[in-house]
Parts: sequence; structure tokens; C-alpha cells
Amino acid sequence: MRIVVLGAGESGVGSAILAQNKGFDVFVSDMSAIKPQYKAELEKRNIPYEEKQHTETLILNADEVIKSPGIPEKAPIIKALRAQNTPIISEIEFAGRYTKAKTICITGSNGKTTTTMLTYHILCEAGYKVGLAGNVGKSFAWQVAEQEFDYYVIELSSFQLDGMYDFRADVAILLNITPDHLDRYEYKFQNYIDSKFRILQNMTKEQTFIYWSEDPVIKAELAKREIMASQAPFIDTRCETRDARYGAQYLIDTDELIFGFEEELRIKTEEITIKGKHNMYNSMAAAVAANIMGVKNETIRRSLATFQGVEHRLEYVATIRGVRYINDSKATNVNSCWYALQSMKTPVVLILGGTDKGNDYSEIADLVREKVHTLIFMGLDNKKLNEYFGLNTNCKIIDTDNLADAVKAAYDVAQKGDTVLLSPCCASFDLFKNYEDRGEQFKQAVKQL
Repeated sequence: MRIVVLGAGESGVGSAILAQNKGFDVFVSDMSAIKPQYKAELEKRNIPYEEKQHTETLILNADEVIKSPGIPEKAPIIKALRAQNTPIISEIEFAGRYTKAKTICITGSNGKTTTTMLTYHILCEAGYKVGLAGNVGKSFAWQVAEQEFDYYVIELSSFQLDGMYDFRADVAILLNITPDHLDRYEYKFQNYIDSKFRILQNMTKEQTFIYWSEDPVIKAELAKREIMASQAPFIDTRCETRDARYGAQYLIDTDELIFGFEEELRIKTEEITIKGKHNMYNSMAAAVAANIMGVKNETIRRSLATFQGVEHRLEYVATIRGVRYINDSKATNVNSCWYALQSMKTPVVLILGGTDKGNDYSEIADLVREKVHTLIFMGLDNKKLNEYFGLNTNCKIIDTDNLADAVKAAYDVAQKGDTVLLSPCCASFDLFKNYEDRGEQFKQAVKQL
């Protein structure tokens, strides 16, 4: 059987290694230059590859194709494969065939990485043999090929879910659904919603579905769908009824999380290292998942009190002249920025901009009017930002086309007691390699002030 892997990044090379280990005829193709460390791994194993091109004669004869999540459906080679009905799957689908490990799979428009890292942290603290995979950590397939764990915590984007068919999660977490990546989904929100709900496919009552029951999109979808998995939703006190079947409750009035485990667990929010209402939801989801996997209450409590958070997500950088600088580069959509602004307790200078993904900025307009006195745009094309915020806010607006100038402008306008917040709302690919690169450049620019 011939396996062709499209994309030679972490997931692609991992898939190729696993395919070779299972005795398949493997070929790797990448339209871009392959990073030296990945090229070395392929060459070490004598896995044939090509870079900076897709040779159709070497690809279209595949029995099955493993596609990296970043490759869109509109790519010519994908269209050609679809036309001849060649199966195209994700790394997660492929690797899932070759492991008996328990899987905790996490998706949502926002909070995925924090919840994934926190869940992983709790299981590590419990002494479990656990791997970290998906959008974070090492390639799932690579770990299955060469390490193998008893448990995997896997962060799943909608793109990865699109290539999953027979894979089944043992625990599926759906945090929230807000418009994102609509450019990949024909600008149809329902297509994106359907993609997120693929995390539930193939699940039975033997598996567990954890979700935020008050997310309006999730609530509407659940009314239309038959969910076979056991359910463990989490809520907060905006909900009038409190049902013992709920996995967790956030009592806002007393700042306390209550977990409906066999042995009830109560944790004050002041004990939890990561702050903000959104992180209480993330903490509830992670703790419920850990409990399902048999982690003891005391370990969950200790883990929530020791977790250090995720780089580039509301990451404190420095305080300069009484002004706090916060790196939230991972906020690549509007809803992520909403959560960031919602957590701000001081006046804000907000830096945003980048590659627009069909964004609707009205979602943050009220918070911008309430908390932000200066908006600084930093993208190559700021027209949409200027048009919307110029009409809908009274904020001072500063237009730049690079991050260094944006940081300098923030330094000039920020007053003692303010927060300068990088929360871009947009993808990073106009000026940066990725959101990590954007965050690192922000931190470096701040340090040079």
C-alpha cells in the first residue's frame, strides 16, 4: 500500500515515520522548503521526499493521503486527489489506528491550548505516562511510532477534525464555538460548527463529552443532534438551575468552583494560578477530564495551584514606567480578544491587526468602548480596522504597518496604571511566520523600550 504524506512539518514527518514503521511504501511532498531538522529525520530513515513542488505522478498513485492541516481544500493537488476519490485523512486519524492509549481530545474556538496544557499538567502530576499532541507538543503519529504512552492529551483544530473519520476520543472537550477560519469554510458559520462537532463522531455511552453548556452555539446544536456519549457539561451561575449531573459549576458570587465528582471537590478561584472567567471554564473542563481518567481530587487541586499558563496567551512581559505589557499573540480571532479585554482591570492600549479571517469586530466593540483609550493597528492592510473602529468607537487610533512601531507608539501614549495589550484578533501571516513569532517579536520590542 502506498501512503503519500502532504506537508513535511511536525505532523507530516511523524506520519511518514509511523507509515514506514508499519511497512507502507511512503512518499513525502511539500510545496515549501522543508526545515533542515525534518529533512534530516527523513533522510536518516531513507524516506523519499520532495520539496518546493508537488509532482502529480508521484502523488496521484497513492492509495491513501495524509494531509497536513494547513493545506486547504482549494489547493490544486487536493482537488486532483478528490477528483479521483483518493482517501485523504489527517495525522490524528492515521495514528489513532495504531494505539490503544486513552485519548482526551480538546477543541473549541478559544482556550484549546490552555485547557490541553492544563489537562496534561494534571495527568503528569498524577504520575501518568502521558503524551501531548496535536496543535501542541510532538506529533501524535511520531509518538505512537517511537514512544507510545498510556494516555494522550490532544489539541484538535477544525482542520484536523476535518480529516478524521473512524477515530474516536475517549473524552471529548468542546469549550466554545465562535466564528473563526471562515475563509476555510466558504464563509459559512454552520460549516465551521459542523467541523467542530466532528470531535463527537463514533462516540458511545462508554465515552464522555465535556462542554460548556451555556455557549449559545453549542446549546443550539445540541438541541438538533443526538449525542451518544455520556455528558459532563460545566456551567456558571448565570444558569438558574443547578443540576447534580453537571460536571462542574462556577459560582461567580462566591468565586468558587464545585466539581460534581463522586467525592465533591470545591476550589476557591484564588487557589488557581491562571486568572479570568475564561480560565475558570478551562480549569473546569480539564479537572473533569482528569477525574474521568481516575486522578484524585487532591492531585487536581494541587495541579490547578501550580500550573503556569501558556506562552503567548495573556502572558505578562514587563512593567515599564508603571505600564504593564501583556502578550496575547495567540488571540488570532475576535472572541479570543474579547476574553482578553474582559479580564483587563486597568485602562488599555490595544494593539491589533494582521490577516483578517472574515472577522466581525462588533463582538468586542462594547468592551473597546469601555476599556480601551487607544487602538494601535499594525497590519499591512488596516483598512477594515480603521473603517469599523473609526465609526464605532471614540478611541484614539494610531496606524502602523509593523510591530516595532506599534510598540513604540504604545509606549508614547500609555500612562502609569495602563496596560498595553497585544491581542491581534487576526492571523499573523502578513508580517510573521506564526503567532509565536509575533509574540516573541513583541516581547523583544518591549524589552528594547
